[in-house]
Amino acid sequence: MGIGTGIALFVIGAILAFAVNVDLGGFVNLSLIGYILMGAGVVVFLISLVLMLRRRSTVSTSRTAVDPASGEQVTQRRTSDNGDPLV
Repeated sequence: MGIGTGIALFVIGAILAFAVNVDLGGFVNLSLIGYILMGAGVVVFLISLVLMLRRRSTVSTSRTAVDPASGEQVTQRRTSDNGDPLV
C-alpha cells in the first residue's frame, strides 16, 4: 500500500459519495460506503507518508585499486547510514 493506493481509495470514495445517485432498495447505502473509503484513503495516505519520511538512507561506496607490489586488484566497500537512528 502506498501513497497512490490512498489517493485511489479517496477518489473512488468521493465518486461513490457525491457522483453516484442509485437507489438500491435500502440495503446498501453508497454514500456511507463512499465516506468510509474516503476515510480509509486518508489513513493509508498518511501512514504511507510517515513511513516514507522515516525511511533511513544508506550510502554505499565501492573503490577498486591495483596493488603496485603484487599486481592484484583490491576492492574496498563502505556503507554508512545517513539519518538518525529510529527510537
